[in-house]
Parts: sequence; structure tokens; C-alpha cells
Amino acid sequence: MSELPQQLANGLILGAMYGLIAIGYTMVYGIVQLINFAHGEIFMVGGFGALSVYLALPTGTSLALALPVMLLGGVAVSVLVGIAAERFAYRPLRGAPRLAPLITAIGLSIALQQAIWKWYPDGKQARVFPQFKGRALDILGATVQRGDLFVLIAAPLCMIALGFFVARTRSGRAMQATAQDPDTAKLMGINTDRIIVLAFAIGAAFAGVAAVAYGLRTGEVQFRMGFIMGLKAFTAAVLGGIGNIYGAMLGGVVLGIAEALATAYVEDIPGMQQFGGGAWKDVWAFVLLILVLLLRPQGLLGERVADRA
Repeated sequence: MSELPQQLANGLILGAMYGLIAIGYTMVYGIVQLINFAHGEIFMVGGFGALSVYLALPTGTSLALALPVMLLGGVAVSVLVGIAAERFAYRPLRGAPRLAPLITAIGLSIALQQAIWKWYPDGKQARVFPQFKGRALDILGATVQRGDLFVLIAAPLCMIALGFFVARTRSGRAMQATAQDPDTAKLMGINTDRIIVLAFAIGAAFAGVAAVAYGLRTGEVQFRMGFIMGLKAFTAAVLGGIGNIYGAMLGGVVLGIAEALATAYVEDIPGMQQFGGGAWKDVWAFVLLILVLLLRPQGLLGERVADRA
């Protein structure tokens, strides 16, 4: 039990990253009923965008000074790729059977991976991402690395900003109307194409923030990192209630904590020694998803129309 605060902290940090990525899945699904399986790669290119900005800065630039610029660069690259994906890959298929955009999303995911692998210098190798130096911090009995503070601060700020945007702004209300009934929204004068692009852009921006957090935590970025993180984030979105923006973050946090606790404690259960450790963390994540879908198919918070944007 002495390790419990540390495992909870690890799970919260990991879950916050899952939640930030999951919001992109849930916003796009809430409006156009599309599972954007390329979203994990949008997260990945954001990480490489942030790293490219850092490498372009003068040698010796402090990470504390570089981080805001890196964040802007990572978010900008993710948003540009997300908007381009919507415009050129998904919009032409909007009236097609649902299988067509799904296959397109998988193809786009592979194409983005290969683009980074082929054209980025040493793209097939993990690239070193800058990290904060200095002693780790002791917070409520848990050791937290300085880089991890970024996601612990950024995730709630992003959620507060998104909640305000959806509930209080004209565009946010238009997103809710489009999610509820796109045809009626058009008749009311809402430019649904612009709203769909906005949903892709916001989801991609959150993925860019998560990519910077991932780089600061792991100390590297590589072209495959979007696959497993995207899969986990999609799991988090389903776990919380696909189409529910608050459910996406809750699902991410629950998934992250469940992974951390399973990794640390399952092997201590009699007869379960072979199922513990980090090698099984992905398995336990999907076991949790299966249990939730069996007991509560709509997810932890369910799909609420007001939050589908």
C-alpha cells in the first residue's frame, strides 16, 4: 500500500494524456458519426512538429523558454494535418457508406506513419525529445517528474476551456446543434462544413498538447507512437461514453489508473503472478473495456446529446 500514491499519480498522468487524445475521437464522432482512426497519427505528427521547432531554436535555449513555442508548433502541425484530413480524405466521402470513410481513416493512418518514417531524418529511429532537468518533486507521497507537471496542468485547463467554448460561445452552440441534427442546423443558417472542420481542429489541437506531454514524459518521439496511444485513447472514449467530451477525459483517467494499478498489483494476487507487470498492461486495459461494455454498454457517463459536440 505504500506504493499506492505513486501508482495513482502514474495512472493520473497517463490517463490525462489518454483523455486529451480521446476528446478528438469523441468530438468527430459526435458530429459526423466517424471513428477517425488516423487520430493517433495526428497525435504523432504533433510530437514531431514540437521537436522540429525545438531543433530550429538556437542551441542552448532553455526548455522552459522553448516549451511555449514547441507547444504552438506541435498544435499547429496537428491542426493542419487534421484539417487537411477532413477536407481531402473525409469530406468527399461524407455521403458514402460508413465503411468507406473507415477504410480511408485506416489508410490515412498508415500513410502518415510512412511519411514520417521516410521523409523525417532518421524517421524510423526514436528521436530524443528534450526533458526538464532537476530533481523530481514529492507531491502527496508520490514522486512526480518535472515534465509530468505539464500534462497535470494542461489537461484540466484544456477541459475548462473546451467546456466554456461548447456551452457559452456561438460556435459551441452551433456544434451542439449540428451534433443533434445536421439537416435542421443547416436550415437554421449554420455552416455545418465549418463546424465539422472546427471539431477536427479542436480535437487535433488537444492531440498536439498530448504529444508534447508524451515527449516530455518519455524523452522520445517515434513514428509508431500514435498507434498504441490512439488505440488506448479510442478505448478511453468508448469507456467514458463515445460522443461525450467529459466522458472521454473520465474514461482516459479511469483507464490510466486501472493500467497503473494492474501493472503494480495483479502479480501479487495468488495464482496471477504470470499476468502482472508492464507486459500485461495493455491486456488489462481492454479487459476493463470489455467489462464496462458488458455492464454498461453506453459507457460510464453515457452519450448525451448536449455533449456530443
